[in-house]
Amino acid sequence: MTSPAPSTATRITDSTRWPIRLWGMLITLCVVLFLDGLDVSMIGVALPSIGAELDLSTSTLQWLVSGYVLGYGGLLLLGGRTADLLGRRKVFLIALAVFALASLAGAMVSSGPLLILTRFLKGVAAAFTAPTGLSIITTNFAEGPARNKALSIYVVFGAGGYSSGLLFGGLMTSIGWRWTFLLPVPIALAALAAAIVLVPRDEHTEEGGHDLLGAVLSTAAMLLLVYTVVAAPDEGWASVRTIGSFLAVTVLFGAFVAVQQRTPFPLVRLSILRKSSLVRACLAIVALAGSYFSWQFVVTLYLQDTLGWSPLKLALALLPVGLLVVLSAFFSDRLVDRFGTGPVIATTLTTMGVGYLLFLRLDTSPSYLTMLLPAVLLIGVGWVGFGAINIQATSGIDDDEQGLAAGVLQTATQVGAAIVLAVTTAIISSGIHDDTSAGGMLDAYRPGLRFAAGVAIVGALVALLALLPRRRNEERRSVEKDLELVS
Repeated sequence: MTSPAPSTATRITDSTRWPIRLWGMLITLCVVLFLDGLDVSMIGVALPSIGAELDLSTSTLQWLVSGYVLGYGGLLLLGGRTADLLGRRKVFLIALAVFALASLAGAMVSSGPLLILTRFLKGVAAAFTAPTGLSIITTNFAEGPARNKALSIYVVFGAGGYSSGLLFGGLMTSIGWRWTFLLPVPIALAALAAAIVLVPRDEHTEEGGHDLLGAVLSTAAMLLLVYTVVAAPDEGWASVRTIGSFLAVTVLFGAFVAVQQRTPFPLVRLSILRKSSLVRACLAIVALAGSYFSWQFVVTLYLQDTLGWSPLKLALALLPVGLLVVLSAFFSDRLVDRFGTGPVIATTLTTMGVGYLLFLRLDTSPSYLTMLLPAVLLIGVGWVGFGAINIQATSGIDDDEQGLAAGVLQTATQVGAAIVLAVTTAIISSGIHDDTSAGGMLDAYRPGLRFAAGVAIVGALVALLALLPRRRNEERRSVEKDLELVS
């Protein structure tokens, strides 16, 4: 039997005394989010082995990564809204089962197109589990310290999945690339069994119709946008095909907005985009995820392909990022409670940008302790702000739109990261010439590192600028209070 979901009045409000059942639900959701993040980054290490065994070209291998991003980024808005309409528990369980089955199928097939299909299906499943899991938390923990603590723990697992993907990928690939697909299967099945018992039934779902036309238009627009960005480096950013695709994306988004303004049951209530906190959180997550994935891409290419580091050695070198993410679970919510989300986001993104700038010192024989480790640690600090971003995105959002807000944030994460990574790839490709020596390749990669640093710093500036009006308001209230005391 499952208990009904707590209402707004009875939700957990105390951040220190949680029942064991609630802890079990939270950890189950955390494990699923960890798998989502892990699957994004783990496959990269296995690509050379997959290509060698299945005789796949480089362009085909790219779609093992891009296929997941297409499914994930293209359907996130639909995933979050579906949870609000059909019930969070039902959507979460079905999507998790699909994720497990697609993982198992990926380990068994020996065809490139079929392997890409399984990756796409896993991305689709993650597009429903990620926003649904977040909305389950926000509707079971009241806004304030309890929700901040729960979200901090939750997003630490997600960031841990992203940051530890290289380590797990290196370990699994050393056994065989199929293990990168098999590893999530027993974990997902165990999480599914736990979720059936621990995730409460929805007290109520939102009433209303389904905006099928809006769902088709938004999904088509997001899929085409991600596809265009991923394919642009090969097709050429100024090619007729790329420009035509971007125009088609604009038309689809325009049609989507028009439908949302006229339909009685919109897929996305456009008024949610007036929430400045959600918009700022989306910009911050694009800066965080986009800069990190671009940096990881450059580092993997240079250290592994150019300098000949093994996948496991590279994974261990970047391990401090994952360790910092885990440690942040013990204090990130307290940072938010004390300083607020804005200062935490601004500080961590600034620190991350400094780490990228330090990486520009990279040479052809880098010392790990004096050159790489300081930069890796500073970059890891950036992920401490991941929890604050998620808290900021869901603060002040009504319960019936928590899934939508989560979907918007996750969409910004995936699509934003894909766009930043595609631009980074284009910058690097334009700088690669005949000189394939370690020094020549480093010269080609450095502009990509500068771009990643710039993205993080711009994100930090946006967070800092948002603090200025609040500071002025605080000063004005202080002056008014002093005047009242004088009078």
